[in-house]
Amino acid sequence: MADALPGTVVERDEVAVLLRRVPDELSAIQAGWAEVEGIVGLRGRRFYGAVDTTTNEYLVCVQTQDGDDAGALGLERGTLPGGLYARIVLRGEPPTVYDGIAPAFRELAQRPDADPSRPPIEFYRRRDTIELLEPVR
Repeated sequence: MADALPGTVVERDEVAVLLRRVPDELSAIQAGWAEVEGIVGLRGRRFYGAVDTTTNEYLVCVQTQDGDDAGALGLERGTLPGGLYARIVLRGEPPTVYDGIAPAFRELAQRPDADPSRPPIEFYRRRDTIELLEPVR
């Protein structure tokens, strides 16, 4: 019997976001998160992270809400693509839970159906729950 592929496949709709691009380096990512959270606040917001492998940038993203003015907030408008994703859910207390992100994405990226044309996405469902989403065909 073949080994099961990592992750559960789910279908997601595209998500309109405001975003800040930062270098794909830990210190820049941490600073980017602090900056975006400070600009929009945490209450009632859905946050995402994505990696643009073509530019080697990490995108700190927050789902748009009515009345958001990207220019006034100093953020860029963008869209996280919908489609099929393999999902692994991480649970634990920050900052320890963050240590599991890179290894889980490495595991998901090994799937033979991985779709490199779309970015992998982190969905911060709750303070202690992160959905890791690897695009698949």
